[in-house]
Amino acid sequence: MRTAVDNRLSKNATDFIDDARLDALASDTAEDPVRVRECIAKALSKEALSAEETAALLAADSADLVEEIFEGARELKRTVYGNRIVLFAPLYIGSYCTNNCTYCSFKVSNPGAMRRTLQDAEIAAQVKALESRGHKRLILVYGEHPWYDAAFIARTVRAVYDTKEGHGEIRRVNINAAPLDADGFRTVKEAGIGTYQIFQETYHHGTYSDVHPANTQKADYLWRLDGLNRAFEAGCDDVGIGALFGLYDWKFELLGLVSHALHLQERYGVGPHTISFPRLRAAHGVQLDESRLVSDRDFKRLIAILRLAVPYTGLICTARETPEIRRAVMAFGVSQIDAGSRIEMGGYTEAGDAQQMTKEQFTLGDIRGLDEVVRELLVDGYIPSWCTACYRLGRTGEHFMEFAIPGFIKRYCTPNALSTLQEYLADYATPETRAAGEKLIQAELAQMPDSAQKAELMERLQRIRNSDDRDLLF
Repeated sequence: MRTAVDNRLSKNATDFIDDARLDALASDTAEDPVRVRECIAKALSKEALSAEETAALLAADSADLVEEIFEGARELKRTVYGNRIVLFAPLYIGSYCTNNCTYCSFKVSNPGAMRRTLQDAEIAAQVKALESRGHKRLILVYGEHPWYDAAFIARTVRAVYDTKEGHGEIRRVNINAAPLDADGFRTVKEAGIGTYQIFQETYHHGTYSDVHPANTQKADYLWRLDGLNRAFEAGCDDVGIGALFGLYDWKFELLGLVSHALHLQERYGVGPHTISFPRLRAAHGVQLDESRLVSDRDFKRLIAILRLAVPYTGLICTARETPEIRRAVMAFGVSQIDAGSRIEMGGYTEAGDAQQMTKEQFTLGDIRGLDEVVRELLVDGYIPSWCTACYRLGRTGEHFMEFAIPGFIKRYCTPNALSTLQEYLADYATPETRAAGEKLIQAELAQMPDSAQKAELMERLQRIRNSDDRDLLF
């Protein structure tokens, strides 16, 4: 039976997830090398794959064929994203929640959960601490509670943007919060949000019901699945999807993500800007069911296959994963990571150990500081990027796809990434990281053909080094 939110669903509200179909596709183990290679070739032509084509990649299990999938994903990532890795940090705003999700320490039935909502002064303190480390991009995280409505989210977004100190400023604020109605999405859009991220958690209906007990809003599968439809219809053309791997069969969940991306593309002309695929982790006050946990081998496979299935969608690997895993998956799929992350309430200014499972929503696998992560990226040949130019210049949604599909985006991405890297090196980096960064910048410039844009970029980099000029975006 539907709930009282029926009249607030989108005009395109439909449950497009067919469990029987996706289960059948996920369970098909008939490896077809010819079909796999056709799918890889289609992905390399930068065409999204169907659920059936994605399933053909999932069925591949022989070592040689799996390696062809990895190599295809490596080539696609190099072609579309180059060697850039976008960096951000999460900021937890409130941990009150009315849901009772079995896998989350924020659940209402957990008496040991820390319940707290950051006040304005506390938000400012957290933001200044993040800015002092060099962050320019944040994702704000909220428990699902009536207190954290659209007006509250919009107010906190504005507070983050308004908090500046020295060269420090946050240029992009993304959101991870409960699904809103259309009016709510319009409210947060007006506050200047970037991506609005909603995880379905699991696309399997039976599992969804099992892990989201009745009598909570999150128990309404369609309300959540329809959330990003409402976002698009309210004018938010920059959205993110995700699933929590470990709740149900990983192949089914991957097909669910691909189906969701295709649905948005077909309905609104643009798919999700990002896809996240966190693995289930131990959490305070949670009894972990390990029967569906995803192995490292399968985790790498799912990322490579997802990279091929959705060529233009950013893939996010969070600090839930270890440094070793994150380093591996950046080579063939991941384009965004968080760094220097703390998921305790007030964790950027208050003493705590993010590695200990105390009162956090889950445990972290990578607790290194931002500078250490940046230095490793530089040594590995990646350009750490804090670029926000496309979003602030209107190159989002369909406009972003117009730039990206012909490959024009490279004209903007590398110069802007290098500019933001130069800002980090000038303002925040340790001497070791600064040296590694300057070496990489010179190597990148040497690879660029001489042009008016290259000359302009070199002049801007020098201005950043020698003056207070910042945010010199292309």
